[in-house]
Amino acid sequence: MILRALLAWMLLLAMPVAVQADAVASAKPVAVSSGVTYELIGSYDKARLDKILSSELQNFMSSSTVPHEFDGKFAPARYDVRLYRVTYRSVVPELGNRPTVASGLVAIPQNGVRGAQTLPVVSYQHGTVFDKSWVPSNPDSSAETRIMIAAFAAQGYVVIGADYFGRGISDLPDSYLVKRSTQQAAYDMLLAANDVLKAQQVTPGKLFVSGWSQGGWGTMVFLQRLEELGVKVTAAAAASAPVDVYLTINRWMGNPQPIDAVYLPGCAALQLQAQEYYLQQGGLTESAINPQYLAASRAFYAGEMSWEDFMKATGPKLTGFMRPEFVAAGAIGTAPYWRVLQDNQAYRWKSVTPLRAYIGGSDEVTPEYIGKLPEATQALLGGAPATTINAGAKADHRGVFIFGVLDQKVWFDSLLK
Repeated sequence: MILRALLAWMLLLAMPVAVQADAVASAKPVAVSSGVTYELIGSYDKARLDKILSSELQNFMSSSTVPHEFDGKFAPARYDVRLYRVTYRSVVPELGNRPTVASGLVAIPQNGVRGAQTLPVVSYQHGTVFDKSWVPSNPDSSAETRIMIAAFAAQGYVVIGADYFGRGISDLPDSYLVKRSTQQAAYDMLLAANDVLKAQQVTPGKLFVSGWSQGGWGTMVFLQRLEELGVKVTAAAAASAPVDVYLTINRWMGNPQPIDAVYLPGCAALQLQAQEYYLQQGGLTESAINPQYLAASRAFYAGEMSWEDFMKATGPKLTGFMRPEFVAAGAIGTAPYWRVLQDNQAYRWKSVTPLRAYIGGSDEVTPEYIGKLPEATQALLGGAPATTINAGAKADHRGVFIFGVLDQKVWFDSLLK
């Protein structure tokens, strides 16, 4: 019974909901700069946006530990929102800056202003998905993206989001938790989005970054890159973010707990193979995963096996899925695999951007301790204010996300004044 409920929980990530097609949604892609095109893929009117934050939110939270905690807490939509799929050129840093093409979403509120205007921008980094179509540029298959659109774009913010390399239109393998590629995809998406906004007579205003789960980590590594490049970010928010990937995965593999999500073997299969490909660590997957699960893991990563079938083939626990000698090596952490994970940390620098990090006492993916690391680090280094906010003892992974979205909206609004 629990397993069936958790499988349903995962499937709701990609619960198909038809986008309300705009009259010009069938228009051909428009080129706005070298390598950047965009096309209108649809729109959400206010009634549709309110539905996202009512009945669809209830479906999204139906298997959560706090299923009704957020009922009726979101404000009604103020504006319709137009949705644009963006295609842009980028490079893969880990592979010698190999050229590639990626995709993402730009969602623009229709506030009735004619001519030029300035709007704040939220760059949202999405969480773990087990299908390349469950991404921001395909919002009808991305519940978390729809929630961000309804919570922010419907209230006057531009919302943008990269699909990441290996997701959306990308012909690359999944770049799951690959640091420099995640930074590059998000940064080039921001540049592409600025070109699209210019074409729509919108000047980007204050920039905010936000993300959940994998996307919380992605938000932090993106923020580090933006600060390195001198790009001003007004505020950052990270919900259930595995900011120390080494500690997080080491805990998953080496110290499993009853609370652990049933999809952690899927996360491990993606992460290992992504690191094997992008960091060119040949043989990594074979050294880590028990032989009887290798074929399923390869098929799953290649998109040739669904999550449901992978789950049936491997089971819900990392114990038995991983080779014990590989897990044991994580205790010291000096092998090449574990050294890369340590380099993938997303919090150990002196930040200049105010941050709120959200955690929950029943989070089945990201331990509370991990979520507290940015606050302690910034206090130690004398960086910008970083605040850990606990969504509550009962808050699971999704509960932390929704709690964070509500809190971020109030906080971001206060910084626009």
